[in-house]
This record gives sequence, C-alpha cells and structure tokens, in this order.
Amino acid sequence: MKITVFMERTRETRELEIKSIRDLFEKLELNPEASLVIRDNELLTDKAVLKNNDKIRILPVISGG
Repeated sequence: MKITVFMERTRETRELEIKSIRDLFEKLELNPEASLVIRDNELLTDKAVLKNNDKIRILPVISGG
C-alpha cells in the first residue's frame, strides 16, 4: 500500500510502499525510540494499522535535562 510520509527533521516528503510502522522504520533506517509517527494528529504505535493513501508525519523525539 502507498503511504505519504513527511519527515519533519529534513522537511522531506516521500511516498513509500509499506504495510506497517515497523516497515516504515526499517525502510527509512530510523530508530523507533527516537521518532514519533503521527496520523491526523494521533500518535501511532508500532501496532497501528496503516491504510492505503495514509498521510503520516515523522517527528524527532527531543529530550534534555
């Protein structure tokens, strides 16, 4: 299924053929613990079901002390 992904850090948009959030992290070589995946202002977990033509955003996790 085709998913449109906007990566906040690089301001890049890509269309990917993926089926799951895990596929997304593997395809983009991202650390799942360092990124948040958002669809329609909803945080997605690795168990979320993606749908054809979904539009998702990837936000970097920011931490500090």
